[in-house]
Amino acid sequence: MEEKKRYKVYKIIMLVVLVAFITFLITSIAFYQYFVKGDSLSKYLTLMTSDTSKDISQTLDTYRAVIDKYYLGEVDEESLKEGAIQGYIEGLGDPYTEYISAEDMQDYLEDTMGNFVGIGIYMVNDTDTNQIMVLSPIKGSPAERAGIQPGDYIIAVNGEQCTADDLTVISTKIKGEEGSTVKLQILRGEETLDFEITRENIIVNPVEGEVLENKIGYIEFSSFDENTADEFKTKFEELQSQGITSLIIDLRNNGGGIVDEALQIAGYIADKDSVLLYEVDKDNNETVETNESDPIINMPVILLTNENTASSSEILAGALKDLGKATIVGTKTYGKGVIQQILTLPDGSGLKITTEKYLTPNRTEINEIGIEPDEVVELPESVENVLNVERSQDTQLQKAIEMLSN
Repeated sequence: MEEKKRYKVYKIIMLVVLVAFITFLITSIAFYQYFVKGDSLSKYLTLMTSDTSKDISQTLDTYRAVIDKYYLGEVDEESLKEGAIQGYIEGLGDPYTEYISAEDMQDYLEDTMGNFVGIGIYMVNDTDTNQIMVLSPIKGSPAERAGIQPGDYIIAVNGEQCTADDLTVISTKIKGEEGSTVKLQILRGEETLDFEITRENIIVNPVEGEVLENKIGYIEFSSFDENTADEFKTKFEELQSQGITSLIIDLRNNGGGIVDEALQIAGYIADKDSVLLYEVDKDNNETVETNESDPIINMPVILLTNENTASSSEILAGALKDLGKATIVGTKTYGKGVIQQILTLPDGSGLKITTEKYLTPNRTEINEIGIEPDEVVELPESVENVLNVERSQDTQLQKAIEMLSN
């Protein structure tokens, strides 16, 4: 009796296994018919994985065949092309190399040269938060008048959310026709604020100066735009006519710009024929930048720097420090020691591409390292925003004044 019972259980188990096997077999045949037999997705997957030596154009052709065969929606040829190029360039993993569409190229060049229609703000990528941060509004600009502050985060433009990955596109969207408006959503601390700002023709004149106590001249500017060096010279000569005997150049929160402008300012201070910069390309070919003129500034100079002092600002700081022509006060600089060129392509689009690294006159590399100040001075802990420091709390400026007063 017990043996018959075991035999019955055995038959039930075998029946279940047989049904499962038949189900698997039928499913496998069905999938084989769908994916392998005839013109199917499997063919494209095989094409994409069978030959790893394919160049990018062949690979894209394969993906396009899949899209044409299976994609339900409409295909926008221009969007596909733009997306492919952007992804290809982003694959380099270089935060400073970027593709610029033909539509955005003219605005980008105007922005680089410091002349544009917009609201008048300098923006940077805050890598810690991956957000777009306002470095500073241009003095007298619509942004400043509307109440935009240094350290504000732009989280939406005209209702579209954005991150630092969208910096170039957002820069273009903020600009527009003179007299038109743009809506910004700003994150300030934990508070979200909405602004509607009218665009104007922005005349960028970033060089500001004044005479401080003890006949100390003070010059600051937020970027190296076209004609910044000439404006710097004009401002220095104005202060010189007022009897200054020493000079503070404030490079804090200066994100850089045109390298030649920085070299020209360095040339106002360095001795003739001094090496200002070494530029080294991918083949280790060197270009040596030297000062071709006599200096016009022959007095003690202090440079103020912080973690937002970058690129062309570091070229100026590194040159004057190595040549013994200036003392640096503040905190370590950002550490951007590579140079980009903007190339215009036949279709009108552009490529901002990293082409060289630079070395200071002592052949010091600073990329991802930064420049250490001669006199390290931190701001008080009570300072909440290094982009907007009250004079009474500015221990770095106070230290520079103290050093030049002795």
